[in-house]
Amino acid sequence: MTITRTLNNWRKYRQTVAELGRMTSRELNDLGIERNDIRRVARAAVGF
Repeated sequence: MTITRTLNNWRKYRQTVAELGRMTSRELNDLGIERNDIRRVARAAVGF
């Protein structure tokens, strides 16, 4: 169960990073996120 949960969390993390990375700086700014914060936000979103 732990391995499955870890793999799912990793997949969600990578998906979040990819989706945020495709956004423009203006769109990120509207969300209150700076481009250099994308990985931190993605980690927080999946609980890493």
